[in-house]
Amino acid sequence: MSDAVREGSMRRFWESSQLAGHNADFLEILYEQYLKEPQRVSAEWRSWFEQLPKVNGTATDVSHARIREQFRQITAQPRSIQRPAPRKPAQQENQVRVLQLINAYRFRGHQRAQIDPLHLKQPEPLPELSLAHHGLDETDLDTRFDTGSLFGPDRASLREIIQILESTYCGSIGSEYMHIIETSEKRWIQQRLESCAGQPSMGSKEQLLVLNRLTAAEGLEYFLHNRYIGQKRFSLEGADSLIPLLDTLIHRSGKQGVRELVIGMAHRGRLNVLVNIMGKAPEELFQEFEGKDGNTGNGSGDVKYHKGFSSEFLLPSGMLHVALAFNPSHLEIVNPVVEGSVRARQERRNDSDGKLVVPVVLHGDAAFAGQGVVMETLNLSQLKGYATRGTVHVVINNQIGFTTSMASEARSTLYCTDVAKIVDAPIFHVNGDDPEAVVFVTKMALDYRMTFGKDVVIDLVCYRRHGHSEADEPTATQPLMYNAIKALPTTRTVYAQKLVEKGLISPDHAEKIFNEYQDTLTSKGSSVVPYLVDMHGQHYRYAIDWKPYLQQTCTAFLDTHVDIERLRTLWQQLEKLPTGFTLHNNVSKIISNRHKMLAGALPLDWGCAETLAYASLLTEGYSVRLSGQDSARGTFFHRHAVLHNQNGGDLYTPLQHLADDQADFTVINSPLSEAAVLAFEYGYATTDPETLVIWEAQFGDFANNAQVVIDQFISAGEQKWNRLCGLVMFLPHGYEGQGPEHSSARLERYLQLCAEQNIQVCQPTTPAQIFHLLRRQMLIQCRKPLVVMTPKSLLRHKLAVNDLDAFTQDNFHPLIAESENLDPEKIRRIVLCSGKVYYDLIDKRRSEEIDDVAIIRIEMLYPFPEALLRNALKDYPQASLFIWCQDEPKNQGAWFTSQHHIRAALPANAELRYAGRPFSAAPAVGYPARHVQQQHKLVADALGIKTNT
Repeated sequence: MSDAVREGSMRRFWESSQLAGHNADFLEILYEQYLKEPQRVSAEWRSWFEQLPKVNGTATDVSHARIREQFRQITAQPRSIQRPAPRKPAQQENQVRVLQLINAYRFRGHQRAQIDPLHLKQPEPLPELSLAHHGLDETDLDTRFDTGSLFGPDRASLREIIQILESTYCGSIGSEYMHIIETSEKRWIQQRLESCAGQPSMGSKEQLLVLNRLTAAEGLEYFLHNRYIGQKRFSLEGADSLIPLLDTLIHRSGKQGVRELVIGMAHRGRLNVLVNIMGKAPEELFQEFEGKDGNTGNGSGDVKYHKGFSSEFLLPSGMLHVALAFNPSHLEIVNPVVEGSVRARQERRNDSDGKLVVPVVLHGDAAFAGQGVVMETLNLSQLKGYATRGTVHVVINNQIGFTTSMASEARSTLYCTDVAKIVDAPIFHVNGDDPEAVVFVTKMALDYRMTFGKDVVIDLVCYRRHGHSEADEPTATQPLMYNAIKALPTTRTVYAQKLVEKGLISPDHAEKIFNEYQDTLTSKGSSVVPYLVDMHGQHYRYAIDWKPYLQQTCTAFLDTHVDIERLRTLWQQLEKLPTGFTLHNNVSKIISNRHKMLAGALPLDWGCAETLAYASLLTEGYSVRLSGQDSARGTFFHRHAVLHNQNGGDLYTPLQHLADDQADFTVINSPLSEAAVLAFEYGYATTDPETLVIWEAQFGDFANNAQVVIDQFISAGEQKWNRLCGLVMFLPHGYEGQGPEHSSARLERYLQLCAEQNIQVCQPTTPAQIFHLLRRQMLIQCRKPLVVMTPKSLLRHKLAVNDLDAFTQDNFHPLIAESENLDPEKIRRIVLCSGKVYYDLIDKRRSEEIDDVAIIRIEMLYPFPEALLRNALKDYPQASLFIWCQDEPKNQGAWFTSQHHIRAALPANAELRYAGRPFSAAPAVGYPARHVQQQHKLVADALGIKTNT
């Protein structure tokens, strides 16, 4: 072959090969190896690498981008390359092709892996894994080649290389990791996989432990299936390897120094995990199957496969606390709840690198691909305000979602786990009927998380032995799948036979330990001793004592005032700026006005009052965590908790610099997520009652995207699970002619959820009210969610202000009585209202010089202040007509959900009328002129003013 022909051939090879495009990662790996050990790289590659730039005559570790650029230049100009020719040209080209084949297995081998225990989906042939695709054939099989970065011998025959690759990448484990950007992470995974060729050795002691765990998994389901025939339990059968997986995860975590694991999972296999992993007493579970009420609280309780649990494990490495989070039926919504709880625990331990507290989340395959909150939560994984330094994800992939087993109906991706690639998470697909492979992958996954602080996914490919529930008949819709399942022996049976064939156990040993496990289920105690520790009611060291908050009411009076000198001292600290820090002109004016407010020259506005509330709490030992979209500045330019230097771009947060011994202040501009972020903050708040946790919607209606969190956790978590939570929700609400979407926070939805004093719903109308309300939320011995309809236009309304006395000599008022000096004997009509409409009413009453109508504001809509209203009305003995006035349409707002409270407080024979917008399908009109017309009419109706419309 002439030089010209050879040059052309090489050019075409580079242009068409995988190495020329996204597989340039391979060249980077090889080059890094050359930098460390040049002699391990073949002479041909050394010749290429020697042409790269040098520093003082020495090869340098340049950036990835620079390496790619140098290779592009070299391969684009093959004529200029001076190559030695120690071997014949064909051998040289074949060496490159072998390295390309190795890389192809790393990229595509998972598609040919034997990961389906049902063998229903045979992998399709992949040309990229064939010899012919790379210009090789069977005559090359016994030729020895450099193995490049393949872990193992430096040189091996092509046949041996293929055997290693097939065993590593096409066996019971299908590994996806070449999409990861960081080369060091890919190299780490390659070393773990290729060093044992995907076939790790396992000692006999560990094999017997795996058999015992599989026996427990199958044994519990067998017992329940025969004792409670047809009862719904969402059996684990078919995914039995989950129990040795979690058992391995717990013990491996202990060895790694982890001190807390927080687990989230849906209902599939939950009962099995509760008994065989968490140590719940089987007797307690049996009582639940028999319908006995084991709820020790006063709430509603919940079905058995939604309940959480926590346990202490005394491992050789020390104590490990394991918590299984409560979870409703909404599948993946528990993911961000777990992350929020973990973040709170990590901060409690000052665990900034996430080595002590680890989140573990179990998913279903259909839900992992189908639920948007999965992507939202993954997106939080590396963000400053939400990162937990990596989550171990386990997908219980039973290859069917309810009755949908066709991938074309379930997702648009090859795997259900593909969404995890958005955060560069490695994904390990593993055959659930190969428990040793499952254990190996579990160890590797946890080690990856602990080493790199990033998410990792285990795709446990298995099956569902019964229907969606035990009463369901799956063969009606999946006859082929369930014919295969019926013919398939259980995972325990298959593994026990393997150990018998190895001579590790006798043929009757498996049956013996199965029967022994059945005996433990009928005796009192736990199935996970000796690791489970009975704490005798004690808390582990880092637990929070919630007892002071139990059975407390949030309606009690509480003194929340702050002395004037303390407020001024706080402000002196707040207005200090670093040297050379230049504020934006508009922000500078706001700060200057606040200085005047604290000096008494101006009344205080909302932004100043809110800031002082935080400052006072921080210096009293309560941390504050505020997150939401644009929360640092405030959507409506009122907060400015974080200041921006106009000259350098650096940031300064005054609330973090109040005192040396102050509590932590955290404010986060969240990503454009509502469901995941609100659930995260709920999880945080249920873990830390000493932090004021606030989620702020950009506009109140944005909370619509997180309705499941509100319905299933915030409003009902205490009643279902006895889980207390002091989370605060800021929902901007008010009718200012901004159209249907940005007017209403859907107040009516929250009021519809109110019962048993489960949540607080407030609509404060003054800065002093929000000041005292926030302080009250932390100072009172009660932890209930607080929903606040926060203002928009009132942030700068000339009347929505307070003098300093309202902060230093007053407290929060659930109801604000008539504020002007009217003669009570003249009052014939009383208008009750809540929120911004009060200022429209007072403006109109003044302009019309009306003196026979009193206006009373309801600031706390739930729990409704009936007693306070009844007492306030006693001041007006001549009043017989009562009006409820609201901005919202009649079918929305507080009218329908609150009128029974109002009527209960009215005097006998009183008349109650409605003044507001008529019934409407939309929250508000879209035209400003129509909005103004409606507003004028509802105000006139409330005050009894006759209009022409």
